[in-house]
Amino acid sequence: MQDNPYPIEKLLSVGTYLTAGGVGFVWLIIAALAKKSVRPFLMYHILQSIFISILFFLVSAFGEMVFTIIYRIPFLNAIPLLISMPIPFAFGLSLIQLFTTIVILYLAITSFLGYYSYLPWVSDIIKGNFHH
Repeated sequence: MQDNPYPIEKLLSVGTYLTAGGVGFVWLIIAALAKKSVRPFLMYHILQSIFISILFFLVSAFGEMVFTIIYRIPFLNAIPLLISMPIPFAFGLSLIQLFTTIVILYLAITSFLGYYSYLPWVSDIIKGNFHH
């Protein structure tokens, strides 16, 4: 799907991914106050970035609870350490941070190119609940 977004919409979509939905949320408030509609391309990326941010928060909170339990189990207590250990060739990022950074960069770059970025399951939910 591509509908020739304006350059400002591309920049706003990049900004909303890089700020965990913050730029998009502010843009929605500005559009509501100005009584303007948000075009489908930008609305899709705003909703997807906000959804991903909420999902990341929930997964992080759940993961922290699970890791707290795993830390107390002999032999398994090394798993959280391995996952969160900095990787030298990845600029000191952990596996989780590296994965998250790659996903956010993918979403930001593809939205800047004017595409409806796709993440399995997440994008399907946004498309299924977003009618334009």
